[in-house]
Amino acid sequence: MVDRLKGKTAVVFGAGSSGQGWGNGRAAAVLYAREGAQVACIDLSKQAARETADIIVGEGGNAIALFADVTELASIERAVRQIREAFGPISVLHNNVGMTHMGGPVELEESCFAQAVDVNLGSVYRTAKAVIPQMLEAGGGAIINISSLAAIRWAGYPYFAYYATKAAVNQATSAIAIQYASQGIRANCIMPGMVDTPMIYTQISSQYASSEEMVEARNRALPGGKMGDAWDVAYAALFLASDEAKFINGICLPVDGGQSVTMAVPR
Repeated sequence: MVDRLKGKTAVVFGAGSSGQGWGNGRAAAVLYAREGAQVACIDLSKQAARETADIIVGEGGNAIALFADVTELASIERAVRQIREAFGPISVLHNNVGMTHMGGPVELEESCFAQAVDVNLGSVYRTAKAVIPQMLEAGGGAIINISSLAAIRWAGYPYFAYYATKAAVNQATSAIAIQYASQGIRANCIMPGMVDTPMIYTQISSQYASSEEMVEARNRALPGGKMGDAWDVAYAALFLASDEAKFINGICLPVDGGQSVTMAVPR
């Protein structure tokens, strides 16, 4: 490690994991800490956030675990105040919260569509609203939003709300990037493709006869024949958060093993 984030404070919303193993948020939080950042691990589940923070502290890093509901601005603002008291101004904002509801516009309940908008897109709005003033005061910062390849491609699943909200995250990221570029804030997003994380077993596996069938189908859809993992996404996030990416702003980066340049979907 080369301490790419030494002296910086990173906050990861969605830093827990939705099951056993490494989710994208947990891997990013741990990697940020390994590269020298103080990390605020935030999740709707305080226990999940604590598990991530414990990993960081166990490795000799500095981390705190906090609860926040990304659908409530007051909850986010309370967490941001706690981070400032513990670590000072936030340098890196990482948004990892997301959810899926299966169904096209005909099948999807309006309440489910509204929830997807509130969580997937609303989280980007609310966290930016709470954190950007600190970044402006400190002279800059980096924002990384986790979108999805589904923002620009049919992913093989009938989840209309997910497609729509992740596409909106891409454009929201671009809007933030350009508005605040002259004030030292960069905003980029990552579009993971087929990655093997705990979330797919809870939110995607219902589309298959078994989890084994799901894994086989997703592997087959990739040029290299194997899904990526949370660390592939985390290393991309680390680069975008670091000063090495100081001239990169407003991009939507596929981390997908080349899937976005093919026409393959899992079958």
